[in-house]
Amino acid sequence: MTSHDTPHDVAQLTSQQRIKAIIGASSGNLVEWFDFYIYSFCALYFSHAFFPSGNPTTQLLQTAGIFAAGFLMRPVGGWLFGRIADKYGRRQSMMISVLMMCGGSLMIAVLPTYETIGAFAPFLLLVARLFQGLSVGGEYGTSATYMSEVSESGKRGFFASFQYVTLIGGQLLALLVLVVLQQLLTLEELRAWGWRIPFVFGALAALVSLNLRKSLTETTTASERKDKDAGSLRGLLKHKRAFITVLGFTAGGSLVFYTFTTYMQKYLVNTAGMDTKTASAVMTCALLVYMILQPVFGALSDRIGRRTSMLFFGGLATLCVLPIMHALKDISSPYAAFGLIIIALAIISFYTSISGLIKAEMFPVEVRALGVGLSYAVANAMFGGSAEYVALQFKAWHVEEYFYWYVTIMCLISFIVAIRMPDPSRSGLLK
Repeated sequence: MTSHDTPHDVAQLTSQQRIKAIIGASSGNLVEWFDFYIYSFCALYFSHAFFPSGNPTTQLLQTAGIFAAGFLMRPVGGWLFGRIADKYGRRQSMMISVLMMCGGSLMIAVLPTYETIGAFAPFLLLVARLFQGLSVGGEYGTSATYMSEVSESGKRGFFASFQYVTLIGGQLLALLVLVVLQQLLTLEELRAWGWRIPFVFGALAALVSLNLRKSLTETTTASERKDKDAGSLRGLLKHKRAFITVLGFTAGGSLVFYTFTTYMQKYLVNTAGMDTKTASAVMTCALLVYMILQPVFGALSDRIGRRTSMLFFGGLATLCVLPIMHALKDISSPYAAFGLIIIALAIISFYTSISGLIKAEMFPVEVRALGVGLSYAVANAMFGGSAEYVALQFKAWHVEEYFYWYVTIMCLISFIVAIRMPDPSRSGLLK
């Protein structure tokens, strides 16, 4: 047993040790999300390599189908890594998940094309993607739990907010790497071999994160991990109310998050008629501001309370989604679009800054990582992962406004759940 596996009194950690632990935990989060998003951003350049030549739209659809399959693996990842984290330790689970992401990225980077191995090429791409989906599904619950447990009482909202800082950071880093490659390589080079570079970069970054995570202090004790309910669904079923509560507010939270982050760029181009490059610039700047907002709103939750933050999120989102989406539909000024998107992202920050922490506060230590990971992954796969598909489907049916109402209703459900939720500052199980 190494010194990192022995039970520690987390309360005895110095501020420096806590910061180091937060960096180690969140580094993996950054890498996981970079690797997950780079697939989506690079699809344009590699879809022809894995699917037989034909209609580019069909190729992109097949590539998008494999992207969606990654989302479907998240609940399995949430269950598997939550179980590992509760039964064998948070550190162990986080190391395995980042190693799995490294393997998936490396596999995509070196995959032979359809031309070389035929139908095995898209099949192996799907296998790599399923590994990545499994890994990212497990990463959220374990890193959210670990960051919540290692944070200093009274500053938990601030420290836990760095989970979404790195989640958004991964998305921005993926975008930045692609922009750099577009400047350095020609379109032909990008299509031929350039698209492989970000996946190699992602795999190497995962190894750096693995090294950082090796030295993390374990937050659970051996006796907690040996508890008969540790990491079991039977143990989780004893906390049905907490599980349903988390499902309720994550459904609205995930849906509105994906609507104003990943889908928004397509919305500005397809619906508002904005130039692709302008829409990309607007969203890059908006995501950068959104990332900076997370610690601000996390620290605010330490002052006003987690339940109050959730009430602000649910209430304001219910009132504002519809008018903001309507205003963006007919917008011509990129500055006005940026302003409206920032208002929406500020409202969403009431939720995202404490998303992992508020879940961790609802479950006891023996099923905490499983409760956080599984409830998030199920709601995220159903509502977050499908946001773009549902939005585009309503648009195809010429009833785009129904999507605005769908998001609004889900935010209202989050608000109702927040009203009925016990206040974690009084009844929270995070000691």
